Amino acid sequence: MSVDAADVRRIAHLARISLDESRVEPMRGEINGILGWIEQLEEVKVEGVEPMTSVTPMKLPMRKDEVTDGGYADKVLANAPNADDNFFLVPKVVE
Repeated sequence: MSVDAADVRRIAHLARISLDESRVEPMRGEINGILGWIEQLEEVKVEGVEPMTSVTPMKLPMRKDEVTDGGYADKVLANAPNADDNFFLVPKVVE
C-alpha cells in the first residue's frame, strides 16, 4: 500500500496539521516508509505466541479495593480557578 500526494493532504487535513506544498512529497515518502514497516510486521508468524504486557515478567502490587470518600477535597480544589461547596465551577457552555 502506498499513498499519493492527495492522500497526504487529506491526512494532514484530518490531523489538523498545516502542511506547505513543499512538504507534501517528503511527507509522502515518510508515510510510505511507515507503511512499509507495517507490511513487514504483517509477515511475522505469531501463532501460538502468548500476549504480554511487558518484556520482563512482573506482577503488579495489589491493594485492597476499598471505597473511601477521599477526604482531601481542599487539596484537590486548591488550584481550581473557581470552586464552591467542594465542586469545580466552570463556565456555562450549553444554552
